[in-house]
Amino acid sequence: MTKKEEAVLKRQQKIQKEMERVEALCRFEKENAQYEYICGIDEVGRGPFAGPVLAAAVILPKDARIMYINDSKKLSEKRREELYDVIMEQAVAVGTGMVSPERIDEINILQATYEAMRDALSELNVKPNVILVDAVHIPEVEIPQISIVKGDAKSQSIAAASIIAKVTRDRMMKEYALLMPEYHFEKNKGYGTREHIDALKEFGPSPIHRRSFIHNYL
Repeated sequence: MTKKEEAVLKRQQKIQKEMERVEALCRFEKENAQYEYICGIDEVGRGPFAGPVLAAAVILPKDARIMYINDSKKLSEKRREELYDVIMEQAVAVGTGMVSPERIDEINILQATYEAMRDALSELNVKPNVILVDAVHIPEVEIPQISIVKGDAKSQSIAAASIIAKVTRDRMMKEYALLMPEYHFEKNKGYGTREHIDALKEFGPSPIHRRSFIHNYL
């Protein structure tokens, strides 16, 4: 076998392995194939000191198999951006919901997360028959739910939602960074890095900081 043939074979084996991984990621979708519209839901931004918590709801076609899709935290920014476009192109429906820092301070981060998830569901132009959700059970939602621990690494639908949520929020934090460059939101995305904490101590809180998260640093 020539080196060129070996390279082709290795590439084919790599692609086959990736296809098998994605197929395994669709386990919960296949187990619930009796439902016409399966919706994955995930959130991003529960832990940051600043910015909103944001949830996404994604309904993919039943036969969708998106190469390289995974939990957004396991992907590079470049890959997330690429997959964002693929998901938006292939999805039956996508909805996002956002809850502000002020609202987070008012009702606490868990309730704000649930609110963002309900808002994301309400934005869908197709009503799902079942919801696959990462780890939690969303109150005040009548649609059947299946809670999956570490679901963003076990369900293609939840992984898709995690990517939409992450890319949407990251883009938002980069916009905030242009208005408030001293906090370096383009790098920390609002999370409590040492650089962010030092900026908080020097400049005080911005309009998008969560007061209930930062009182120990002021």
